[in-house]
Amino acid sequence: MHNITSKTKELAPEQREELLTTLKVSFEKNMDRHNGLEWAKVQAKLEANTEKLWSLNEMERTGGEPDVVGHDKKTGEYIFCDCSAESPEGRRNLCYDHEALEARKENKPKDSAITMAAAMGIELLTEEQYRELQKLEKFDTKTSSWVKTPSDIRKLGGALFCDRRYDTVFVYHNGAESYYAARGFRGSLRV
Repeated sequence: MHNITSKTKELAPEQREELLTTLKVSFEKNMDRHNGLEWAKVQAKLEANTEKLWSLNEMERTGGEPDVVGHDKKTGEYIFCDCSAESPEGRRNLCYDHEALEARKENKPKDSAITMAAAMGIELLTEEQYRELQKLEKFDTKTSSWVKTPSDIRKLGGALFCDRRYDTVFVYHNGAESYYAARGFRGSLRV
């Protein structure tokens, strides 16, 4: 398990500026993901929530290429999601959760998707969120991503993952303890 103190969730001023620049460039380059939204409003929210900036930096650092994919009008929150073409490279070779990691007797992966997401301060996408993301662009055409698994499936030892093949989004199952070089996870963060 990762132990992260609140102190480590602060980015240095130069890191914050670098991340904000990266996020702004991605935002402006991919306006089709968030038609009608303004960067200045997104940036103001980010600057008021520095711990969320830390999480976005973790998403970026692990290859997620986070970008705004929605705006919750009820809460005023912007929804960021990993928009890398393939499952984030720095989050692959992971079993589903800590329980699955502990169940492996040998050849344990370095971590689990659920544990890593929690340490990063983000949530795994649900199948529904994954399908919504796929409406924006074609993602995971060569890789796959773990998605939040319903508890009844997980209790029986399984976990779900999704990908896109044949121009169709598929949901599959595996044992939660399995892990693959081409499977990671995508996360979301509300700011």
